[in-house]
Amino acid sequence: QFDLEESGGGLVHAGGSLTLSCVASGTSFSVNAFSWYRQAPGKQRELVAVIDNNGSTTYADSVKGRFTIARANDKNTAYLQMNSVKPEDTAVYYCNADIIFSGSLSVYSQDYWGQGTQVTVSS
Repeated sequence: QFDLEESGGGLVHAGGSLTLSCVASGTSFSVNAFSWYRQAPGKQRELVAVIDNNGSTTYADSVKGRFTIARANDKNTAYLQMNSVKPEDTAVYYCNADIIFSGSLSVYSQDYWGQGTQVTVSS
């Protein structure tokens, strides 16, 4: 059984900071890449940031210079540090993980989503 769980969402004033966490748990797996997405009411889900297994990162233009994605491989955890937040950052934030499972007879990958965590930025 595998699980991906986000935490850290909440209400924050504009200009403030918030840190989201995403923990992957299960057996016989490794995380190839962690990604953070967000979905605001009435809008499509959009990619916020990605970190691969080499630590290389990619950011949406809208968050560059304000958000930082990081990972702790020993804890199978990803973080999204959100600084200088704006009201337009208000959304449900989802963690996505590209998981590699290593069994005795096979190796395969599968994509997982967390349940989402609400971030609300007040003006």
